[in-house]
Amino acid sequence: MDRNFMRFDRLIAALLVAFMLAGQAVSAQSQTSSPSGAVQTDGQDQAPDQAVPTASPPAQTSVAATPAEPTVSPAISQAEEKLTAAETSITRLTRRVEENMTDDSSLVDLKVEVEELARSMLDIGVSLRPRLTEVKARLEQLGPPPAEGEPAEPDSVIAERTRLAAERAQINALTGRAEAVSVRANQLGDSITEARRELFTTTLFKRTEIGPAMLSQALSAFYAESGDVVRIYGSWANFVIAFKWQALLGWLFFSLLAALVFVPGAYRVFGGLIDRDPADDDPPYTSRLSVAFWSTVIPTAAMTALAATIYVLGQSFSVLRPDVAPVVASVLMTLVAIFFVSKLARGILAPRTSAWRLVNLSNGGARTLYYLVVAMVVVNGIDFVGDEISQSLGSPVVLTVFKGLLSVFLMALILMAMALGRPMVAASGDPSDQGQPWPRIISVALLVTGVGLMATALMGYVGFARFAATQIVVTGAILTTMYIGYLSGKAISEPEAFAHTAIGRRVGERFKLGSMALDQFGLGAGLLISLLVLLFGVPLILLLWGFQIQDIELWFYRFLTEIRIGGISISIVGILFGILLFLLGLVVTRWFQRWLDGSVMARGRMDAGVRNSIKTGVGYLGVAVAGLIGISAAGIDLSSLALVAGALSLGIGFGLQNIVSNFVSGLILLAERPFKVGDWVSTSSTEGFVKKISVRATEIETFNRQSIIVPNSELINSPVGNWTHRNKLGRVDVPVGVSYDSDPRRLIDLLIEVAQGHELVLRNPEPVVHFSGFGESSLDFVLKCHVADVLTGIGVKTELSLRIFERLKAENIEIPFPQRDLNIKLGDDNEPVTVIAEKLMGAKFKGAASRDAAAAAAGDPPKPKRSRRKDVPKSKSDSFEDGAEGEGGDR
Repeated sequence: MDRNFMRFDRLIAALLVAFMLAGQAVSAQSQTSSPSGAVQTDGQDQAPDQAVPTASPPAQTSVAATPAEPTVSPAISQAEEKLTAAETSITRLTRRVEENMTDDSSLVDLKVEVEELARSMLDIGVSLRPRLTEVKARLEQLGPPPAEGEPAEPDSVIAERTRLAAERAQINALTGRAEAVSVRANQLGDSITEARRELFTTTLFKRTEIGPAMLSQALSAFYAESGDVVRIYGSWANFVIAFKWQALLGWLFFSLLAALVFVPGAYRVFGGLIDRDPADDDPPYTSRLSVAFWSTVIPTAAMTALAATIYVLGQSFSVLRPDVAPVVASVLMTLVAIFFVSKLARGILAPRTSAWRLVNLSNGGARTLYYLVVAMVVVNGIDFVGDEISQSLGSPVVLTVFKGLLSVFLMALILMAMALGRPMVAASGDPSDQGQPWPRIISVALLVTGVGLMATALMGYVGFARFAATQIVVTGAILTTMYIGYLSGKAISEPEAFAHTAIGRRVGERFKLGSMALDQFGLGAGLLISLLVLLFGVPLILLLWGFQIQDIELWFYRFLTEIRIGGISISIVGILFGILLFLLGLVVTRWFQRWLDGSVMARGRMDAGVRNSIKTGVGYLGVAVAGLIGISAAGIDLSSLALVAGALSLGIGFGLQNIVSNFVSGLILLAERPFKVGDWVSTSSTEGFVKKISVRATEIETFNRQSIIVPNSELINSPVGNWTHRNKLGRVDVPVGVSYDSDPRRLIDLLIEVAQGHELVLRNPEPVVHFSGFGESSLDFVLKCHVADVLTGIGVKTELSLRIFERLKAENIEIPFPQRDLNIKLGDDNEPVTVIAEKLMGAKFKGAASRDAAAAAAGDPPKPKRSRRKDVPKSKSDSFEDGAEGEGGDR
């Protein structure tokens, strides 16, 4: 905690220095000229303390003509100051690293400072880049110096070119110095990492002789330290009770209040996620996983918040002494660890509710295994607290080794007890029966681990054995929780799984969501759980394996801001911010479209097609602007996309020309509006109503309710009929045919009368009847009338046809059938009919005649013969000739 306060003080001091430097830079910028500036303006190589000659009128004229500019730009001055400070800092950091090669915490803090220094060098280069661009542009405007024999330049141009060249050289020198400092910082950071790695390896594999003498010294030190603990912590407790009892009561009161808020509050708010229903004899696997995961994570988070609150309150009330605070923190951390592992073991093993158990264990085996797991974490916690007490009291190393040896032996015994247990479900499958031994691979692994820990500790590698024992408990618990969380997220992501959970049912009832929407929610919830598992689990494991919080923060910062792939730097934060701005732009665009369409254009009574075109154009413009803003915010240089644009244009020339043609055609359709949404159009391939016009294709719905997607280029390059282009006025044609005996003039009057009697037929233009011609069987007329809405034309035509038919029938005007003349030539007039029939029908007629004769002889009536209809030929005269010539007429 003290180290954190010191780091905060250093941060405040650095901010104050930065403000002072900024003030100096502003004051330097306000100065307009200096003696050295006058020298450089003249373009002469003179010392700063030398005066400019006054006997040179041209020089004076050029100086007067040259505008007064500061010799050194503010960006260069600030960069110079920062570089000087950075060079001093890198030297100081190098010396401090050499002094703290054996202090891991100090090395971590130094590594953070080195990384910040390296990033500041990049900032210097970025700050100088705009000024360097201006100098180069000005030099290009001035052009190269005149060659020999060419007219000389004015002195002002020569002076300006000399000044700009000197400034460019100064910027290049500053950039080189910044790169040198950055290289030194990176090398120093690598040396810090290597020193920490060697320090960790040396500490972990340090060997201690184990023997009777060491044990005797450890026991003596243990008795001495026990007295010191009673004396030191007893005196602290007496002092707090005697002189700080009010602060102590405040600490205890607010700690109790925090306990009442965090722990019961978590169970009250998230009770549906962590409670097991004892009445459910067969809960689904998804529910068991979810309950096991949330019943571990949520109470542990509440307990962690409670422990942190208690520690902060103790510091705030000044109850904890500097030597007592680390011990109290270790006790709180141990309690949280014991609570976490016990909740995890209870969630997986479920010693009292076998229906919610995630592993196939017997009831007795689950209870025994639960107690052994809790015992392991208790042993580790006591060892951790004892180590903190030894550090605060400055205990001898032999006592620390002895306590580590004792904890390792206890851990090994617990592992061997697990290996010898019988936790598996019996062959009967009833969890209440006595269990069976572990599978051989598990029992052997547990036994070998326990024996290995003992052997490692007896060989003197107590530190390594303690580290391994701690990782078995804590890292194993974290990995198990992460695996359960992963399985929970995967199970929730399955189809229709989220809808059967408690949260899914509540969300579905609250927002009235269907099964598809709940599946999408489940997929998002599964991905979110997996992401949270990684964000919380991986840092905890890294901390347990010896890394510091500063290391994790540094890696996380690099991951979010500087992912380098070759020469490309990717910023996750920038990309996420760009995506967020793009989505925000889409939301604003959609809102503006709805507002423009519903509030502005609808009140102006604009045509629906015009509204659709404007709304579509605004949508595409908004998406384009949002995309440009998102790309810029993501840090992507649009100029770097020139190569991609060139390749895209080449692809357009070959394979994407149809797509581009349709796109341009869509823009033309939206601009010219030869048809709009709702129009009735007819193309070479289809006919129907326009439903949607996009930039690639147009959707046309036929009269059969079939949607046809027509490319826009086809609508541009081919004739398109639009029945409702200017207006919806349309004409209805009703053809009528009457017999040749009818009076044509009377028929015309009747048709006009019928048309004028229809309520949808317009009086202007008035209905007309055309005598279209003399048909084969009738006199042909066409009634032509207009309607206000062409979409009602089919109904009007049907109604007019019915009325015309009824009126003609009432007036006894005949609508004739088609008439055909059929001429058949059968032979001589004196030839019998039977002979003629035999000639026509052949053997079939003979068989039928013989059957009829037999039936007549038997007294049976002849059977009626079925006739088969023949298609009537279209020509007026069809001849069938057989034998001799002859003709007859029959109508």
